[in-house]
Amino acid sequence: MEIIKEEIQKKIEDLRKEIGHEEAEVNIKEIIYIPAEEKLIIITPDRPDKSAVIGKGGWVVGRLKESLGVKNIHVAAYVDIMVKEYRMKLALKKLNTYLSMDILEDPLPLHNFKKLLLKKMENPYDFNFLDYFDLKDHPHNYSSDIKKNQHTLVALSGGVDSSFSLIIAHLLGFNPLALTVDPGSIVLPKHFKNNIESLCHLLKVPQVYVPADFTGIIQDSFQGRFHPCGPCSKKVHEKIFDYAHKNNFKIVIFGDLLSTGCQSILSSEGIIRINLPALLGVSKQELKRVSYHFGVKKVAGFGCPLLGEVEKKFPHMSRYSIQRVLRETRSGALEPGEALELIWSSFKHFK
Repeated sequence: MEIIKEEIQKKIEDLRKEIGHEEAEVNIKEIIYIPAEEKLIIITPDRPDKSAVIGKGGWVVGRLKESLGVKNIHVAAYVDIMVKEYRMKLALKKLNTYLSMDILEDPLPLHNFKKLLLKKMENPYDFNFLDYFDLKDHPHNYSSDIKKNQHTLVALSGGVDSSFSLIIAHLLGFNPLALTVDPGSIVLPKHFKNNIESLCHLLKVPQVYVPADFTGIIQDSFQGRFHPCGPCSKKVHEKIFDYAHKNNFKIVIFGDLLSTGCQSILSSEGIIRINLPALLGVSKQELKRVSYHFGVKKVAGFGCPLLGEVEKKFPHMSRYSIQRVLRETRSGALEPGEALELIWSSFKHFK
């Protein structure tokens, strides 16, 4: 199917009129059509141009998809792509410093990581991890020539972010151990544990639960003294690094999306911390695609049961959850529609 940029621009303008949207100049920088996926990628110069193409409530792009007969249309703003590319360049520079230091017994996984990053930099707006690792025809049988006695610790909570990190670490040959801090079901409910255990079983990755006493955090949260996420995150990190030190792990991987660029790979007290999704400039949609492919189940809403109960008792605490969602949106990790869904889940506590 031949798709011409000028014809698409004209079609979008006509659709906006048909729907009743106000007149807008439609600017498109580039159009890419992927026949194998029946997918159209529209790259606009800036975010307002992206909004004009999508239309209010996604009506314009939805109608465009119907009229063209394609399965999927992805709209991206070039300014966002530029930011993502710059962050990945910063991450690559930092990664190279660790590779040059020769501090690991076997640096092959980091070299594999670098190859993946370079490949993603070639296609920052529509990179397909499933194609890169040839997972569509061979879903879970990837193996790499990595020494079996080298381990990396991956913090695994059972959500899509940390699940993505474990999957990619495994595919890159890090030979990971999945570590889950378990403060009890009010923080780590059964559906998260199901995700953890199913994924580790599928990948044949060893997994450990580390018990933690969060009594003080839970009690203070229920008294409205603070939002639980900050103290909880701090204690979880302490537990993870304590385990890493005691068991001589040299690399700890997290599913952090926000610490991009130079902050995506850091070193402290002889341990390298990698914020894997942030280093790769991954969006929420990209990591969901990988995690769901490996059977990770979607978890509705935002946060754990403790957070839900605290927000129910103290609705004003929702503002701090919303701030977190907005930070991920500003960073480009979340699309506005995804952010709206999460924010709406926090607003349910308001009467």
